[in-house]
Amino acid sequence: MQRTSFCAITILIMLLAGCFEEPSNESITTTPSIFQSYVPIGESLPGDVRNFTSVDYTTGTIVEFDWSSFDKNFGGNCCEHYLATTKEGWILNFGGEYPTWSEDRGNSWNVYMPSTLTDPSCRTPKPTISGQEGLGEGSIVQTINGDLISMGWFPYPSNSGGDQFYAFLYDEESASWSWCYNRLTEPFYDRSWQVEVIGPISSTIGSGEYASLVISNFWHQSSNRGGQISVDGLNYYYFQFPDRDANLETVEVNLKEDSLEVAWDHSKPHKEMRAFPVPSGGLYFPDFFDDGGDAWLDTSLNWWRATTAGGESLPSEYCALDSSTALHCLKINGVNVLHQISWDGGETWTNETYNLSDPDFVEVPASSIEEWEFHSNGAHDLFVLAVRYQSAEGPDIDLAFHVRDFSQGITPDTMTKIGLGDLDSTSGAGQDIRFDFASMAILNDGGAVIAYHDSSDEDPLFAVEHTLPPYGTYV
Repeated sequence: MQRTSFCAITILIMLLAGCFEEPSNESITTTPSIFQSYVPIGESLPGDVRNFTSVDYTTGTIVEFDWSSFDKNFGGNCCEHYLATTKEGWILNFGGEYPTWSEDRGNSWNVYMPSTLTDPSCRTPKPTISGQEGLGEGSIVQTINGDLISMGWFPYPSNSGGDQFYAFLYDEESASWSWCYNRLTEPFYDRSWQVEVIGPISSTIGSGEYASLVISNFWHQSSNRGGQISVDGLNYYYFQFPDRDANLETVEVNLKEDSLEVAWDHSKPHKEMRAFPVPSGGLYFPDFFDDGGDAWLDTSLNWWRATTAGGESLPSEYCALDSSTALHCLKINGVNVLHQISWDGGETWTNETYNLSDPDFVEVPASSIEEWEFHSNGAHDLFVLAVRYQSAEGPDIDLAFHVRDFSQGITPDTMTKIGLGDLDSTSGAGQDIRFDFASMAILNDGGAVIAYHDSSDEDPLFAVEHTLPPYGTYV
């Protein structure tokens, strides 16, 4: 619910001005706040309703809006949520053991529990005791054709075994789930990141409409290992990455498209995948090599050194496309976040810097950035940056910056404080209070879904935005 009367504020300003200035025949022009156009989405507010404070950077207007907050029982675990959305409007979460989703903005929730037996197509048949696989964590993302590719890792000994990799696939055409057990070559996998390789794929391990690539956060970041790939979303094979100093043949990859369907607003993987699907085919890894060069995985699942069509390398390893055809790249420099956008496939860029140490930009300046994530929605011309930073005063603070009409400029127009901002947490095993990574997504109606953590719960939470400007017809 909006807590501020904009009419009252405007009248008060005009009355005070009359006390100190001579009357004037000139008309008084005021800039309306963007919040005046906001409307609630949905007939009811599910979950635990929280009031979050938002600031309009243009007018300085400060208001509170209701968000729905959800705890680890809605797809998370002790330390994280892994959030995504679909073009149909689903909220996805695979922070914990199983794929979890809501089709109605959080009013009701569903969980896929594996059947006792694996899918008949599985290379490694294995029964499971459904619901007793032990503690786990996973990854999930929607493919361009509407499937959901996801992976669950169950590290601890249980009635079903230990250190297990379960592939979960939702087939959009049949509207059904299936799963396969996959044997791993690594003894320790860790949280997975997952992304679609745009096809059609024709490779030595088989052919498919697309490929699904997952990597181990631990192995990939520590030793460039940990890749598993599938051409059917169920059966995965060990997949080797090139060395960071490999001398590969260079190819030009076109990243400029005239148009893209709305599915591209929901296909972005978590930023730590450090790759994005290429509309013409394959998967692009910006800033992959030690010298700053890019890599490209083609539709035959072969590796190449890559440049843009104009021979350029991308400026950051964190990049993504959306349905507007905009290419967004972000990187961190101290307590600054640099957002760069290109409309010509990475040849030229427009820049915007978020200075989180500037008291004119954030209420409490940052001493360091802890976690961050971004998403964009081309259909709604909307970009959102979520940042969790260590404040100069001590506790971590979660903020969300909205950039509306990013096709006209990428300066943020609003900032929202997510949660209480009163808890100091750290990522990694062995920490007393953990928030392992940032996660967020944007619904097809423009509402943001953002993970955060404060003292109201011992484990991380996530919140769903309910009061929005009129983005237009849902897509």
